[in-house]
Amino acid sequence: MNNKEIYDFYENGAEIGRLERRLGVIEAARTKELLARYIKPGMTVFDVGGGVGYYSDWLASLGCTVSLYELAPSAVRYAIDHQTVPYHAEPADARFLPAEEDSCDALLLMGPLYHLTDKQDRLKALSEARRILRHGGLLIATGISKFSSATWALSTYRTANDFIDDETYMDMLRSELTTGEHHRPDKYPRFIAEAYFHTPESFADELKEAGFAIGDMLAIEGIIWPTPDLNAKWEDTSSREHLLELLRLTESEPSVLGYSPHFMAVASK
Repeated sequence: MNNKEIYDFYENGAEIGRLERRLGVIEAARTKELLARYIKPGMTVFDVGGGVGYYSDWLASLGCTVSLYELAPSAVRYAIDHQTVPYHAEPADARFLPAEEDSCDALLLMGPLYHLTDKQDRLKALSEARRILRHGGLLIATGISKFSSATWALSTYRTANDFIDDETYMDMLRSELTTGEHHRPDKYPRFIAEAYFHTPESFADELKEAGFAIGDMLAIEGIIWPTPDLNAKWEDTSSREHLLELLRLTESEPSVLGYSPHFMAVASK
C-alpha cells in the first residue's frame, strides 16, 4: 500500500465538497437512504475512515452518538470546524482504533476497505471492527466496483469522453480488471489515490472470512448512474422519483451489483 499517496490525497482535501457535486450528489443521497434503513436515533456509531465528517455530522443530527476516526488530520480538523451538531472526532488508522471492545452498535467502513490494498490489512481493519462492535452490532461497509473505471470510460455521464483511446488510461484499466489494483497514473493527478477494487462477491467473501454474517448487499448508485444529464434529472422531482424507483427495484439484484460504482454490505457480528 502506498500510504503516502493515500494519506496525501485526503490530507490535501480530496473529500471536501465531493459529495455535493456531480455523481457525488447521487452517491450521498443514496448512502443516506440506505444508512437510514439500519441506523436509528440513539445508536452509538463509529464512522471509521469518515473523511471530513459528511455522514458523521448527518448521523449526529439524527440523534446518534457518533465518533469519527479518520487517517488524515486535516480532514479531522475540517470535520470539527464544520460540525453542525457535536460529535467526537480524532485521527486514527482503521487497523488500530483507539476504542474499547464491544463499544458501538454500528460501525461504518466506507473507505478503508478500498484503500487498504493488501488483503491482510483489510482483514485487520475488519478484525478491529469486530472487536469494537457489540454482539449483534452492524457493520456497514462499502466497496468500489472492479468495473467502475471501465464503465466510466464507456459512459456518457455528463459528456462524452475519449478515455479508451488513451493508452495510459487503458493500462490502468488492464491492471484493475485483471488484478483489482488501481494505480493512479501521473497523467491523472485528480483520480482517486491507490486502491483495491472488488467484485461484490469478493467483497462479501472477505467480510465472511473476518467472521461477519452478511445480511444485505446493495447497490448505491446502481444502474442509473450513466443516465445522460443525470444531475439535471435528479433536480426534477418527477424524474428523480422514477430514477429512484428503478434503482430500488434493482438494488439487490446480484447480476447488476458490480455495475454500480459503489456497493454496500450490511453485516452483523
